[in-house]
Amino acid sequence: MLEKRNEHKEFVKKNILRMQNDETFYAKNQEYLEYLLKFYYQYNFTWLGRPIIQIPQDIYAVQEMVWATKPDLIIETGIAHGGSMVCAASFLAQLDLMDSLTGPKIDGQIILKKKRHVLGIDIEIRDHNRIALDEHPLKSYWSTIEGSSVDPDIIAKASDTASEYGRVMVLLDSNHTHSHVLSELYAYGPLVSRGCYLVVWDSGLEDASDAADQTIRSERPWGKGNNPKTALIEYLDLVDPDREIYQIDRSLRTKIGISATSDSFLLKLKD
Repeated sequence: MLEKRNEHKEFVKKNILRMQNDETFYAKNQEYLEYLLKFYYQYNFTWLGRPIIQIPQDIYAVQEMVWATKPDLIIETGIAHGGSMVCAASFLAQLDLMDSLTGPKIDGQIILKKKRHVLGIDIEIRDHNRIALDEHPLKSYWSTIEGSSVDPDIIAKASDTASEYGRVMVLLDSNHTHSHVLSELYAYGPLVSRGCYLVVWDSGLEDASDAADQTIRSERPWGKGNNPKTALIEYLDLVDPDREIYQIDRSLRTKIGISATSDSFLLKLKD
């Protein structure tokens, strides 16, 4: 049985290497992604009833990261309708359930022990979204802070929350300008636990075609040369020049094909 499992793992590993070594792989995926985004594809989905503005393949990547590293707390900046926060909470609830399934039982009944949590931060949480989140069955799995993610008071509150948990994962998905994301990285990067992930969403903006970049710039204050990836490169060059603290998980990025990210699934190797 174990041999069959290992055979499958080796098959997947070779599959991913073939994808990585194909010179046209990323270009074709980028072309298809930009085609989809013309239709605002990323807005089409929900997670457990709440709109989630994500590429579905990226949601799958988060699931793999959470299962592999089992964080106790996920900090997310930028929550919009709350779907990605609900998604993160559902993954953590599943981890709690898994722990409970293997734990002690009373009269054969499972005792669900909730120990994990999501902290969502957004500069504005609109009333209709707050009401919907407050009515959601998973509401006990998150708390929110309204305010700028780079405000010192907000950072202090997030740090206090992080101190209460053993393993912390961070997802950055708010303002995508270089300066804002760089400030977030300095504030929240240190909160990521060794063996957990730091994810910088929409770093793929740096890979956009000229036509797509022109469209983005007409709608947003960011684009090529001014985006999460440029901020991440500067951050890593300054705090981790030898790349010994963070390992970029290119295998995970490759296996999902299209993504809003580029070299920004980072596994923290040491504090």
